Amino acid sequence: MLPQELIRAKRDGRILADAEIADFISGLADGRVTEGQAAAFAMAVFFRGLSLAERVALTRAMTHSGSVLNWDLPGPVLDKHSTGGVGDTVSLALAPMVAACGGYVPMISGRGLGHTGGTLDKLASIPGYDATPGLDRFRSVTRSVGCAIIGQTADLAPADRRLYAIRDVTGTVESLDLITASILSKKLAAGLDGLVMDVKTGSGAFMAETKEAQALAESIVTVAKGAGLKTVALITNMDAPLASSAGNALEVSYAVDYLTGRSCEPAFHAVTVALCAEMLMLGGLAKDLDDASRRVEQARDSGRALEIFGRMLAELGGPADFIEKTDQYCSVAPVIRRVTMTTTGTVARVETRKLGLAVISLGGGRTRPQDDIDPVVGFSSLARPGDTADLLGIIHARTEAQADAAEVALRAAYRIAPDAPQPPPDIAQRIA
Repeated sequence: MLPQELIRAKRDGRILADAEIADFISGLADGRVTEGQAAAFAMAVFFRGLSLAERVALTRAMTHSGSVLNWDLPGPVLDKHSTGGVGDTVSLALAPMVAACGGYVPMISGRGLGHTGGTLDKLASIPGYDATPGLDRFRSVTRSVGCAIIGQTADLAPADRRLYAIRDVTGTVESLDLITASILSKKLAAGLDGLVMDVKTGSGAFMAETKEAQALAESIVTVAKGAGLKTVALITNMDAPLASSAGNALEVSYAVDYLTGRSCEPAFHAVTVALCAEMLMLGGLAKDLDDASRRVEQARDSGRALEIFGRMLAELGGPADFIEKTDQYCSVAPVIRRVTMTTTGTVARVETRKLGLAVISLGGGRTRPQDDIDPVVGFSSLARPGDTADLLGIIHARTEAQADAAEVALRAAYRIAPDAPQPPPDIAQRIA
C-alpha cells in the first residue's frame, strides 16, 4: 500500500493489517516514507488510536526495523524506562545501582520529548561521552562494567528513532499507542529479560491524569507480555520536579551528588530505590522487595554504584576523573539568579510542565529536531509542595534577558498559600 493510502485509511478510522503496518514502518526505516508522511501518520494515530492488535503489530515492526540483541551474560539483563518528566534524573543513578547488585543494564535512552528532559541530552553534556557507540562497544561496556546508557544507534529500532524525533515537534508525543510502541520497540531490540516502567502522572507528566497513566501502564504491560517480556509498571508522582535540578549538566551534577551521598532528597530517593528493587525482583536477584531495597541502598551507601557510574562514563569516552572533578567538567552558566517568594506561605502547587517549557526557552531543549542544546542552562534548588523556605529556585542562564524570562516563568509555575494540602504519594500504584 502507498504510504498516503495507509495514512488515509487510518485517518478514516480503518483497522490496519499487520502487513500494512510492517510495510509502512519498513519505509520509515529505509527512507521511502517522508518526514511529512510520518508526521501525518502520527497525527492520524493520535486522533484515531490503534487497536491492541495494531499496537502489537506496530511495536513488532519497529523492533525488527533493525538489529535485535542477544546476550550471554552471567546475570539478568534488566532495564527501566520512564515516560518522562521534569528533573527525572533517575536513570543516571539507577543503572549503576542495579549493576552493583548483579544485574546488567543495557539502557537505550532518548532525547528530550516536549517539555521533558532526555537522559541522552544529559549525558551529552559530559565532555567526550559517546552516546551512540557501535553495538560491539555497547556489548563490551555492558559486560565489563555492568551498565551502559546510550542512545539509539543506526542498528537498533531505527524506525522508532526517526518517528521519535518527529513526534517531539508535531504535537503527537502524548499518544498512548505511539508511546507504547516507541518504548517497547527499543527495549525488545535490546534483548531484555525484564523491564520496569515508571509511568508519570501529574502536572509535569504527559499523562497528567491518573486514569491516563493507568491506561498507558496497562497498555505497556499487556503488549510487553504478548511479546514475552516480563514487565512491571509503577505509577509515580510528577506534580513537582522529581529532582530539585532541571537542566542537562545540572542534572548530571545532581546524580553525582546523589551517588556520593552528598544529596538524598526524599522523593527522588524513594522513586529510585523502588524502581531498582522491582528490577532486582524481575531478575531473581532478591527474595522480596524489602530485601531488594536493602541491597540497592547498600550499593549506593558503599560507593560501589558511584564507582560503576564513573567506570561507565570513562569506558564510553568521558573523563576518567569525572567523579572527582564534576564541577570542572560541568560548565557554569554566565548568569545565576536566586528567585525568592514575594509572599510568606507554603508551596501549595507547582505547574511542573511550565518549568520544563522554561528550560526549553532557556536553550535546554528543542523546538526543532535539528536544534542544538545548551547544556548549562536550567534550574536548581527548585522548591516542592509543602516547602516553606523563601527560595523558589535558582536560574542558570546565558543572558540577563533569558534569566528575566525564566524568572517570570518560574514565578508563574508556583502557587503559594497559607497552608498546603497533603502531597500525593511518590508511588501511587503498581501494575504487573
